[in-house]
Amino acid sequence: MSAQDVVSDLRELAKLTSTSDGAQRLAWGPVWRDARQWFSGKLAVMGITPEVDAAGNSWATLKGASDRTVIIGGHLDSVPNGGWLDGALGVTAGLEALRMFSGRQPPVTIKVVDWADEEGARFGRSLLGSSASSGSLNVSEVDQLADKTGVRLVDALRDNGVDLLRMHESQRFLKAINAKAYLELHIEQGPVLESMNKPTGVVLGTFGVERHLLRFVGQAAHSGSTPIPMRRDAFLAAAESALGFRDIARKYTTATARVVCTVGTVKVEPGIVTAVPGVCEISLDQRALDATVLEQMLADARAVSSKAARDNNVTVEWKRIWSIEPRPFHPKLIQLCTDAVREVTGDAPLLPSGPLHDAAEMVPHMPVVMMFAFSSNGLSHCKEEDTPEPYLLKTIEAFLLLAQKTVYLAD
Repeated sequence: MSAQDVVSDLRELAKLTSTSDGAQRLAWGPVWRDARQWFSGKLAVMGITPEVDAAGNSWATLKGASDRTVIIGGHLDSVPNGGWLDGALGVTAGLEALRMFSGRQPPVTIKVVDWADEEGARFGRSLLGSSASSGSLNVSEVDQLADKTGVRLVDALRDNGVDLLRMHESQRFLKAINAKAYLELHIEQGPVLESMNKPTGVVLGTFGVERHLLRFVGQAAHSGSTPIPMRRDAFLAAAESALGFRDIARKYTTATARVVCTVGTVKVEPGIVTAVPGVCEISLDQRALDATVLEQMLADARAVSSKAARDNNVTVEWKRIWSIEPRPFHPKLIQLCTDAVREVTGDAPLLPSGPLHDAAEMVPHMPVVMMFAFSSNGLSHCKEEDTPEPYLLKTIEAFLLLAQKTVYLAD
């Protein structure tokens, strides 16, 4: 096996599908199709022809002595002006795993899947292909989506041979696989490994998410005529809540468990310099790996916002935008991944994944684990995305060792 070959493949793909602004492999578009054609060419050298399921996911198969199957996943699509590693690292590492066993029959079957439209950058629905495959995709929630140029998702899919109303048929494809394990390699997309100066991390699972919109309603009034004690300032209630949400995250973060609370949007009405804000809407995104902790964080946030509303003589209403339960990974595979990383790097930090990944969609269906690579400056989804090459090579080596261990692991 050769970690250097994976890096060479990644650089070749980047040269083919990037501009000076970064990667341009937007799902369902021509550059993404070029990337898939490039990948098919690499597979053809081994005599493998990928099979595309009803959701547009592309599967490469190396048959083993048993139909028990180790799946290695990733995605070739990128955000506009994206990085050279995000998603593609998993696919190219999977390619190298196939090469590692090519020419001799492995004890189990190995499949590499390039999930379709993981990013959701064009139409706003992340994990599109893997969620269709897992059965969690609700077609009625996406059938009216369009990109910023007005192209409808249903039409973009059709141009790529995918019928939105038949994407659910990909579930049968997945269920027909006698899955032993699902492995995924990804860059961290955050600063934790860099802060520890560790090249590689073992992922415990993906965060559960509670995402809400809060609407505080007070009374707009003239800023020069209304005394502070008599104001019903909706923005101040929202601001006090946001600070309280930060304190909630601090409260539940421990040496072994990290949580986050984020206010990402703020909308104030009437939004003029000379008026006390009468209405303020904010978003709240809460994430934790422990379902009980996430539930308590949400209860605490409701209490914080209610107190802030009372203290400022305003009202507050909550509206759920979206939620997903935590997806912890498989303990046996976490240990196997830890062993592989330690053998290569000497240390194996354990950390959760804040971003969602296709791996999360596989958790209800099979044992899953992920491995993270160091992200320089914690950056991703931009042309500056990078991992120092010595660290990248070590991580790839550890992942290929994990693949070997999993293939030979007794059921």
